[in-house]
Amino acid sequence: MHRTHTKTVKIGDKVIGGGHPILIQSMTNTRTEDVEATVAQIERLTAAGCEIVRCTAPTMEAARALGEIKKRIRIPLVADIHFDYKLAIAAIENGADKIRI
Repeated sequence: MHRTHTKTVKIGDKVIGGGHPILIQSMTNTRTEDVEATVAQIERLTAAGCEIVRCTAPTMEAARALGEIKKRIRIPLVADIHFDYKLAIAAIENGADKIRI
């Protein structure tokens, strides 16, 4: 299979792009503010082979919850941000490994 050369990007302890292996990524469908449910789902995803996980941060409460989630998981955490730079800053301050706008 032909792979187009892409830019290398580091996400937590993982590297994507360039000649690096393709990584499995998924996104949670829980309310990010529900830390217990979100962490439980991420643990199931990790057990299934997920290597990077995305969580939405549509509110300041969700962005702040990323801090507790990050402490309890073993894979890089990407914060999905919509429309508000303040949420992106809060997600970064709370340990998100990457921001997806």
